[in-house]
Amino acid sequence: MTAATGAAQTAHPERPGRSDGVCSEFTVFTRIKPGEADALREDLATLSDAADDERVHAAVRQIGTLHDARHVIFDDDTRFMFASVFDGSWDTYIDDFAQTVVGSRFDKVFSHSEGFPGVADPGAKDWFVAHQAPAGVFVSAYPDLTVQQIYKDQRVDEAFQDVLDTDEFRAALDIPANAELVATPAFQKLLAEASA
Repeated sequence: MTAATGAAQTAHPERPGRSDGVCSEFTVFTRIKPGEADALREDLATLSDAADDERVHAAVRQIGTLHDARHVIFDDDTRFMFASVFDGSWDTYIDDFAQTVVGSRFDKVFSHSEGFPGVADPGAKDWFVAHQAPAGVFVSAYPDLTVQQIYKDQRVDEAFQDVLDTDEFRAALDIPANAELVATPAFQKLLAEASA
């Protein structure tokens, strides 16, 4: 569960990339086709504008394993980097992109990279492996939490906060019959965490 444990782990035997608990990193470096850096920049701007697009967020929720992603143009507009953190198997992660609206956006962005066959192409995984560079060190702030667990924790917290905000809950804390429960260290910890 500690960062030191994750940092010492080796790359996945079947695919490049490091893991820390349930989280894995994926970093791809490509060469931008000559003269296409501005077009790539425009596509990334469109992608960035679409970050608030409900379809993209719905697709990310449908994929259900993506923690974060970033795109970077560098080396005087000659190279491109895509980096992300995900849960689960590398192969499933790549497959999931091809099956959602994210896949078409991936195709558009990576079409500016030399040799990219398309995310749905049978050779796409080999292309990604050839362009992937595993991190020297990868550390997750929450190595034991999958994206789905984070979503659930958020839903439970929202529901619990709703309960805490009710007059009925506050009144129940003052009922003498509940005093023993309210005084327990576990209940006091729950109240303290909820108010933090």
